[in-house]
Parts: sequence; structure tokens; C-alpha cells
Amino acid sequence: MRERSPKAGSDRERGSPEAPRYVYGINPALEALRAHPDAVERIFLVDGQVAAKAAGELLSRARDAGVKVEKVGKERLNAMAEGGVHQGVVAELRGFQYVDLEDVLAVAKARSQPPLVVVLDGIQDPHNLGAIIRSAHALGAHGVVLAKDRAVQVTGTVAKASAGAVEYCAIARVTNISRALEELKEAGLWVAAADIEGSEPLWSARLDGPLALVVGAEGAGVREGVLKHCDFRLRIPMGGQVGSLNASVSAAILLYEVARQRGRPAR
Repeated sequence: MRERSPKAGSDRERGSPEAPRYVYGINPALEALRAHPDAVERIFLVDGQVAAKAAGELLSRARDAGVKVEKVGKERLNAMAEGGVHQGVVAELRGFQYVDLEDVLAVAKARSQPPLVVVLDGIQDPHNLGAIIRSAHALGAHGVVLAKDRAVQVTGTVAKASAGAVEYCAIARVTNISRALEELKEAGLWVAAADIEGSEPLWSARLDGPLALVVGAEGAGVREGVLKHCDFRLRIPMGGQVGSLNASVSAAILLYEVARQRGRPAR
């Protein structure tokens, strides 16, 4: 992948905190306490339902952070988790803090690595979003970009599906995906879209330079208006009778190929 010269002075969408949220499940609650204990307002536990080792760490970390622990009935946690599998624990957190687009690039700069950014065009399923964030964090992406409107936001379900990766992954929210791609290009990144109609097979492309990977919505894929802002379109070669892959699976395959070309997940 050839280098793209960065340009200065791009506009950005300021990150802003959301309303308080509930994160449910043992791992997501623990990761919240490990990564951002100051953002945890309260821990709710069902007495006797959480395994002793996990309960011990939850209580210890909550005590160290000055977080109140309240023992409640299972019915109350069911309501907080909106039917999700809470494993007997729910953490009440301050609203999720999205970052700026330039903050994602700053993560790569701090690590002295070529930027790798995952841009999501209209993902609607919270489980898909959570799985993509999990893969992005595990495979070396420096952050994820999602749209403010007509797309799922970071919720308790997303946090659960990410296995707590939302607490470690820089997530930017923008008002316009196409404009964000242009800003990334001005910052020196090349933009590649996952496209079932793409002419270039994934493994024939050079993906080791500064890169933004665009993944589209479930079923619809990347919108044509967004594709116009991409430098190239990557096709994931497949056999069998199924013509497309789940959005989170596509993202994981793309990210793994980037990690392979770069030699290892960037950490």
C-alpha cells in the first residue's frame, strides 16, 4: 500500500456522554471496573448467583473504587438487562463517552503504528456491533467509527456482545460517514470497503499501510453514496451457496487479514 500524504485542518464531530447506562454480565461489569472504575456508579448483585471468584473480584474492585454494591432480586436485574443474560450482575455506568475522530488517530500515533480504523455504515444489530468492536480490539484496530443516526449506538447489549471490549476500544460517533471518510483520507489513510461486488479479492490487496475498513449494514451492505468515497472495494472470496456473510464475520475476516499482513495484532 502506497503512502497518502496527510492534510491538516479537518472538521470533526465532538464526542459527548450519553445518559446513564446499564452493563450486564460478569465480564462486561468486571471490565468496566478494571478500565474505568470512576465511570461506575453502582454494582447490583443477585446474592448467591455470581461465582465466588468473580464475586470476590467485583466486590474488591468496587470497594477500592468507592462504588456502592447493592444486593437485589433477580427480577430487578431482569428488568435492568431488558431480558439479556446478566449472570447475576449489572453495573450502572455514566453515559458512554464517545471520542473524536482525531482521537482514534491519536491512538495509532501514540503506538507509532499506521492507523487502522473500522468504519461502520448503518449497523443496526447490537450483537453485530458488539462483535465487531470485540474483533477490532482483539485484532489491532485503533478505533471504530459509527454514525450518530440510523445506526445502533453503544448499549448494554453491545457491551455484553463485545465481552467488555467497549471499555478499551476508542469509539467515535459522527454525523456523516462520507465526510468522516474524507477526513480520514485527508489524514493520510486509504479507504477500503467490504463489497460483495468488489473486483479485488481480499488477499490480493496490500493492507499494511494507514487504512480505514468500511463495513456496511446487515443485508444492505455499504451504501453506494459511501462507496464513492472509498479508494477500493474488497471482495471476500467464498464457496458454497450462501452469497454473503454476517457483518461482524466480514469485519473479523478483514481485520484478521490486515493483522496477518502487519505481522501481528497491533498492541
